[in-house]
Amino acid sequence: MEPMEKNGRASAAVVWASLGVAGVFEALTVLETQDKTVRAASPWQDDPYDVVVSLTQFTVPMLALVIALRLLAWQAPGGADRGRQTVRAAGAMITLVGLTLATEWAAVVARTPSSPAGAWIRVLIGGLAAGSVLTGAVAVSLVRESRRHRVSRGRRHDWLDDALYLCQRTPVLRHRVGPQATVWVRRHAMTVFVVLSTLAAVAVIGAQAIGEGWTDPLLMAWALIVVATSYLAFCVISNAVAGFIARPPRTRPRRVAEASMVAGCVAISASTAFRDALWPMFGTGSLTSVPAMAALTLGAGLVTSVATAALLLGCPGRPA
Repeated sequence: MEPMEKNGRASAAVVWASLGVAGVFEALTVLETQDKTVRAASPWQDDPYDVVVSLTQFTVPMLALVIALRLLAWQAPGGADRGRQTVRAAGAMITLVGLTLATEWAAVVARTPSSPAGAWIRVLIGGLAAGSVLTGAVAVSLVRESRRHRVSRGRRHDWLDDALYLCQRTPVLRHRVGPQATVWVRRHAMTVFVVLSTLAAVAVIGAQAIGEGWTDPLLMAWALIVVATSYLAFCVISNAVAGFIARPPRTRPRRVAEASMVAGCVAISASTAFRDALWPMFGTGSLTSVPAMAALTLGAGLVTSVATAALLLGCPGRPA
């Protein structure tokens, strides 16, 4: 019993360290994206870098929130599953942070002689360096924890079990949330992902439209689709990594459809980030028209989705 308790404390300590790094990352990211003076000095204020920063600005705190909530149920049944899954979720969160930091370093390296300089750029690069060191240290600890948990096979508990555990200990929710709710969510996980992604996108794009004074309905609709699809891909991929919701077995056509959809969502985000570089392949002049941007990015998503479906249906193996 003592080794299990010791391992549990070690896993919790690494997860808490990951949350600390995520908090530092989020504080710096909010500063560099929401303060106009700081943003003007940021080397990664433009695409393709800004697409990555904008995505992780919201997905990292989402993961941090659910991880922190799960720590409240650390002593509940299913400790082996909980430790392994939470470490994997923390690993996914730190991976997002690391990819963003790598993107920001790429922006620093790619700075042109006319790029802004001054005190804020030194502060931003200093914060980037400090965040990189902290992220690297936590990443090493997470890799060690992941290797230690790898010996455990199978899974009997998911994050919904802990959500039910916490709800049953909350007076307001005790008689409103029962086992039938978790059964429904497991059976309709994709519907839950779509609804959550859409609601988050509406909130983000609504705030951006108000803050920047958007008046073009087509621009708002396109931006809403881009953000919603990026969040949907994040939900499906992170669930596959961390096992938030243990989904029931699905038919092969259903798995192919979902994998193709995720591939298309990722293609939309990628083509949005690199739209200026891709546009010369299909048009002339600068890409300033909203219909042209929509056709390029959504078309890339559609083509990728169809190609992925054709590839998976043509292979005898099972898609992830």
